[in-house]
Amino acid sequence: ETASDYDRIERVLAWGTGSRYRRMALQRAGLRPGDKVLDVGIGTGLVAREACALIGAAGSLVGVDPSPGMLSQVALCGVQLRVGRAEQLPCDDGEADFLSMGYALRHVSDIGCSFAEFHRALRPGGRLLILEITRPQSRIGTALLKAYMRTLVPVIARVVAPQHDSAELWRYYWDTIEACIAPAQIIAALQAAGFEAVARHTELNIFSEYSAVKPGVR
Repeated sequence: ETASDYDRIERVLAWGTGSRYRRMALQRAGLRPGDKVLDVGIGTGLVAREACALIGAAGSLVGVDPSPGMLSQVALCGVQLRVGRAEQLPCDDGEADFLSMGYALRHVSDIGCSFAEFHRALRPGGRLLILEITRPQSRIGTALLKAYMRTLVPVIARVVAPQHDSAELWRYYWDTIEACIAPAQIIAALQAAGFEAVARHTELNIFSEYSAVKPGVR
């Protein structure tokens, strides 16, 4: 119900820097022109938009999301949209060269099952990128981020977003950050799913980029 307000609030939340950061993260993870991309948890298409710019006309992108409301807001030409979840991807084995997930891992019920699906969906040598917001390790950092997400952002949401429930959405957004499993568990689960070269890159000690490669040669 709040999908139509999502992009507007995100621009305020990220101070207009979100698109640049997402593109740089995709480049760091090895996304290349001509790649076939599977974007899991596509939402309104924020990560997919940057991916499409990088892969160009020779590439292709499939977006998966469980929310028809979010999918209805994806305004990207040539992108194929499928309703589905990370735990049971609606795609063939080895369908993608590159799999991305932007800020949706916190909504996954079973990461072991999901990572096994990611592994199945990628071609040998395929690359993976998971973007996530990680709760700061320090108490002060956690308190500041919590105050921003649960107090300031909902107030801004009421001003810039016409949907009444948008403010509640962003309070929930913090709750999922606070409850998300630790980075070490995510890395271990990726390795257990069969991925290699598993790594974590952070920006501002908050934004985590988990990258990995499926064994084999593309």
